[in-house]
Amino acid sequence: MKTSKIYNLLIIALLLGISGCTDLEIEETDSRFPNLSGEFTGVDATESLENLYNSVRGQVQTQEDMYGIIEVSSDEFLVPTRGTDWGDNGVWRSLHGHTWSTTHNLIKNTWNALNSNVYNATTIIDPLSEPTPQQAAEAKFIRAYSMFWLMDLFGQVPFRSPQDGPDVNPSVMTRTEAYEFAVKDLTEAISDLPSTGPGEGLIKASKASARYLLAKLYLNKHIYTGAESPNPADMTQVVELVDDIQADGFALQEGYFELFTNDTDTETIFFTTSDIGSRIWNGLHYNQGAPDNTGGGWNGFTTLAEFYDLFEGDPNINTPGSGQEERRGYVPLAGVPSDQPDGDDEDNLPDDDIDEDGIKDGSNIGFGFLIGQQYGPNGEKLKDRQGNDLVYSKELPGLLGNNERTGIRVLKYSPVNGSFATHMVLYRYADAHLMKAEAIMRGGSSGEDALTLVNELRTIRGATPLGSLTEQDLLDERGRELYGEYWRRNDQIRFGTFTDTWEFKDNTEEFRVLFPIPETAIITNPNLIQNEGY
Repeated sequence: MKTSKIYNLLIIALLLGISGCTDLEIEETDSRFPNLSGEFTGVDATESLENLYNSVRGQVQTQEDMYGIIEVSSDEFLVPTRGTDWGDNGVWRSLHGHTWSTTHNLIKNTWNALNSNVYNATTIIDPLSEPTPQQAAEAKFIRAYSMFWLMDLFGQVPFRSPQDGPDVNPSVMTRTEAYEFAVKDLTEAISDLPSTGPGEGLIKASKASARYLLAKLYLNKHIYTGAESPNPADMTQVVELVDDIQADGFALQEGYFELFTNDTDTETIFFTTSDIGSRIWNGLHYNQGAPDNTGGGWNGFTTLAEFYDLFEGDPNINTPGSGQEERRGYVPLAGVPSDQPDGDDEDNLPDDDIDEDGIKDGSNIGFGFLIGQQYGPNGEKLKDRQGNDLVYSKELPGLLGNNERTGIRVLKYSPVNGSFATHMVLYRYADAHLMKAEAIMRGGSSGEDALTLVNELRTIRGATPLGSLTEQDLLDERGRELYGEYWRRNDQIRFGTFTDTWEFKDNTEEFRVLFPIPETAIITNPNLIQNEGY
């Protein structure tokens, strides 16, 4: 291989020598690449920052990689194999069963993507790139965001300076060093980030999103630094940071599923224009579709019966009037009549009945947890591909041996708002509100009471107030509020339940609280040390 490359270079050099009149002068234009001497000369901060945001959007858009390894490794989701569908060489089964290895492809992709973010953010922050103070602050936020996930998932973070040549192996931060680095980045960034309240501007970093991430770091500090228990002073920091977020205008809002639409709300702290299609269609059956997605769902992701049972309501049905709390959603018995048919431009509203059947598109599919018989727009029973009634069962036979109907499906974003809408919520005030309650419970100073805060949220969500508050109560409440929003694994580790057993997961190996460093990374960087157990 090396001989071939040298030969090709000689041929190119000969051709260039023949073409003596060719201008080989390199213009001093902005570039993300170093000059011919190997020296880093900076990047175009504006363009590179936009590319960095786009990278994050692409990374959270997929159902695989970071979303997959976080959600499916928790007790929140599983992806059962149905015949040969969703077998995928066992990548999903190994995540749920905690049997993954150093060669797991989704783990490797996540590692590579997050490390790429860290390096690209570092090139923007470098003085040679001449970023404005706000551009440097936004890059520090994204670097801290990426470092947070690296330390959370992998326990160590490689770091390369832009001035390092390709022959220099990246140094490696320990989990504690990475924690301190990320805290420093966010602390420095806050003063130069805009004070953006609820609205469209939250597609980029703001003081509120930086404070949210900083609060998340303080809340998990004892996990990242190896302390035996949380420090009350750190918990007080969480309380104060959440209070600062609230002062920017963020607050709890009624209408749970309205938070996951394109409309402005008071809860969203940070969102992206990522396509939400994977959050809708990864669990719905092939025969459940909408006019803007006639191909239907992908029939994969489901939840566990144990997780579904955390919610108030009839344990076996979830149709309207089943006594369920708002967050559990409902399975409609028919679609909602449309008042905005296709071609009706008089109301200046988007059409919601593209196929002109008189029913609002997608309104028959529902929200939240879909269990039991599923229905078409006019109330007809939907069927599976073999002609059986499409009845989503609460129980599954296992990770293998499933038919098309097994498992409760989960739908936080609904096709009634667009099958491939572009508004994905990453940080939300309800999470900050619950972080504050947890911090108070763990010793943080505040004039407020943890139980009162939790019940404030439960009342808004139509759930019965609690009479007391334990750690298990708070973990369950976080699960009910934040399912499918990346936080279940993180919460389970902090509350000490991630290595417990649950449905179709018997492995209790403690080292599984960290994923392995991918085998390819270990080979290419001798400074990395494989995590214990792998």
